[in-house]
Amino acid sequence: MDSAAMQSPLLIGAIAGLLVIISLIQPLARRMGLAPSVLLAVVGVAIGSAATWLFHTSQTDAFNEIANVFVNLPLDSSGILNLFLPILLFQTTLTLDVRRMAEDGAVVFTMAVVAVLVATLFIGLALAPFAGLSLIACLLLGSIVATTDPVAVVAIFRDIGAPARLARLVEGESLLNDAAAIALFVLLLDALLWDQKPTASDAAQLFAWSFAGGIALGYAGGQILVRLLPLVREFRLAQVTLSFALPYLVYVIAEHMAGVSGVVAVVTAGIVINLVGPSRVTPDGWTYLNDVWDQIAFWASSLIFMLASILIPKLLVEVGWTDLGLLAIVVVSALVARGVVLFGLLPLMSLMHISQPVSTPFKTVMLWGGMRGAITLTLALGVTENAAIDPQVQRFVAVLATGFVLFTLLVYGTTLKPLIKVFGLDQLSPLDKAMRSQVLALALSRVREGISNAAEGYGMKSEIADNVDRPYRERLAAESEGAGDGAEILDRDRITLALIVITNQEREIILRHLRERTVSIHTAEVLLARTGRMGDAARAGGRIEYNRAVRASLAYAPTMRIAQWCQRHLKHDRWLARLLADRYEILLLARIVLDELLNFATEKVEPLLGHRVAELLTEILLHRREATVTALEALRLQYPDYADQLDQRFLLKVGLRIEEDGYQSLLAQNLIGNELYSNLAQYVREGRGRAGDRPPLDLGMNTDDLVAKLPLFRDLPAERLKAISQLMRPRFAVPGETIIRKGERGDSAFFISTGAVEVAAGGRHIRLGRGDVFGEIALLTGAPRTADVRALGYCHLLMLARSDFHSLLEEDPALREEMDRMARERTRMNATAPEEDGPPPPDGETQETPRET
Repeated sequence: MDSAAMQSPLLIGAIAGLLVIISLIQPLARRMGLAPSVLLAVVGVAIGSAATWLFHTSQTDAFNEIANVFVNLPLDSSGILNLFLPILLFQTTLTLDVRRMAEDGAVVFTMAVVAVLVATLFIGLALAPFAGLSLIACLLLGSIVATTDPVAVVAIFRDIGAPARLARLVEGESLLNDAAAIALFVLLLDALLWDQKPTASDAAQLFAWSFAGGIALGYAGGQILVRLLPLVREFRLAQVTLSFALPYLVYVIAEHMAGVSGVVAVVTAGIVINLVGPSRVTPDGWTYLNDVWDQIAFWASSLIFMLASILIPKLLVEVGWTDLGLLAIVVVSALVARGVVLFGLLPLMSLMHISQPVSTPFKTVMLWGGMRGAITLTLALGVTENAAIDPQVQRFVAVLATGFVLFTLLVYGTTLKPLIKVFGLDQLSPLDKAMRSQVLALALSRVREGISNAAEGYGMKSEIADNVDRPYRERLAAESEGAGDGAEILDRDRITLALIVITNQEREIILRHLRERTVSIHTAEVLLARTGRMGDAARAGGRIEYNRAVRASLAYAPTMRIAQWCQRHLKHDRWLARLLADRYEILLLARIVLDELLNFATEKVEPLLGHRVAELLTEILLHRREATVTALEALRLQYPDYADQLDQRFLLKVGLRIEEDGYQSLLAQNLIGNELYSNLAQYVREGRGRAGDRPPLDLGMNTDDLVAKLPLFRDLPAERLKAISQLMRPRFAVPGETIIRKGERGDSAFFISTGAVEVAAGGRHIRLGRGDVFGEIALLTGAPRTADVRALGYCHLLMLARSDFHSLLEEDPALREEMDRMARERTRMNATAPEEDGPPPPDGETQETPRET
């Protein structure tokens, strides 16, 4: 049997053995108080050293075959990157809170890109006078060691409960600094091989093309996947398979076909899936997907770290005192470079309001947490594998990169946890402490009640129940004594916490409706995005910012204005009708969700945060519900038949969900078999297919019909109505839209077919409804507009141009007389209208329900 045939089972056995070791390292690391990555590196070095000794020793040849697997790994540096990097990056983006990370986007970009450039320059320039090699070689080493590895750092953060923002900053940095370091590494490697000095222009073009192209390609890949996921909504294994294929396809296409950054492409695709994916699959399916990816990432991150560590003895060749001196230069220059960015550039960005401030303890921990790992070792291995590179440069890169990785793991990795404790970053905030006391008190009270009920129900002695209850009673007394500190926490902070809790619950309710298929994917996506923005606003500015985000959620998107323009100028109604239908469905679900949130505030928030906070939270939710209902009723008044159809469609989906739950319950209780269940479930699927199609919304913008509705033309013969309708142009207006502005030239008169408007002139406000005319005074007098006119509800208007207006009056003296009468009446109303109504609310604010007059 040849060696290749022998090596295959040995390789499989070696990987299986490594997985066993990796599994045992996890509990061992916790017992020793070390980060798993640190222990993985130590064990990997030990395996690599043992394998090297066994392979080369003359004392025995019994272990040569298995030792050869570790000494001459079948994977080169390119293979390691291609195999492990895509899935590691993709899994990180799936679990990262992207919306929260976006708040620190400037900080993350600075640490991921600027810090890499600064570290490369500092290390390269510091080494050049002492290394005896070219500046390009020194800069190449700088780019290799510039990329950080968050695995060990984040593991320490999670182990001791460090602030979530600190973990987000470190993870966000690591997502993109690999791309920056690899792009810079490729540029410098080409310069070293071809003996060329890269210009700043070359570097800028490479970075721009690499990053921009990677973002575009990753976004396209992510969008393709989110459109495929609903097709396999019922098949969790197929969803996992699609998600597993995506990062590899995106990475390979980006790196080897498009010539852009595969790292950026994979990260971008992962962000798209992170933001949109939860609404494209069921919540249970999304949880399953994340669980599988956690397992995949655990294997990948552990194996790449272990394999890279096994290579360390191979890379550390004949280390001397000179190498130790150069390593000291690398350590100091890397630390100084990171310090310049953290303590110099970030505060400057905060002063310029480019980014949120980062506290000194955070910056210090990030400075000390710049550990290097598998990517650095893999890039160094790539240099040693390239026969075109000078052997002296190969040894220089291998020794210093490997030594620096070992230094960061063994020094930074073992001292980071005590540093975090020194700054108290592992301690709960005063608000969290108060919350902890109340949560514990509530939970312990329920446990005591449950123990008492269980003892009574099972007929056990009260003395036994009292013995079990005693520790809980003592803990409850201790927590009650310590809860006094929480009384000093302001209601403002408690309200902020309550709003964060309520937005999390709102997200869960929306996902539940999506899982139960009572809403469409699009509606759920929109509401989930809005809920995320409300939660972010509450975190950033409490109650004020939350209310501002609520008002913004009820305002009209720019697409609505564009659709109105298309309807008005291009006679294209379909887009506007679809947007209005979407708005009704979104508002309907929002109202249903708010009803559930009001119950949640009373039942769950009040026991945790107190009656006063629950009362304020209920008040906020009631105002939000009132604004939502007002916006919903405005649409319902305009399109009552369509609203009834959508309500009926929602209830039909609820009925189908109840029917399906009933069949599943019977199946779970073994009251029916799989064959009968499949037959019954088929009716549910067919019903869902019928309920899935939304009825079309007819805007009712037919000019003939609108003219016929106007009382002014009601008694005219059909031929005359037809002639007038040919002069009219339909226009649709949404609540809050300004139709006429004071001071502008009057070029049209407006006839209200349906809806209501408000005329504001000199602090006076007059409401007009169906059949009324406005804008005619400027046409009759030739003077500029004397008032602002805003739509109170959804309005169907008919516009008549100046020339057509005068032609119409000339042809019909009776109509001219009526128009003159209406103009005199309007002038009198403007002069005598009361001023106490106040100005109408701006766009996006709560609108008064439109009232036809």
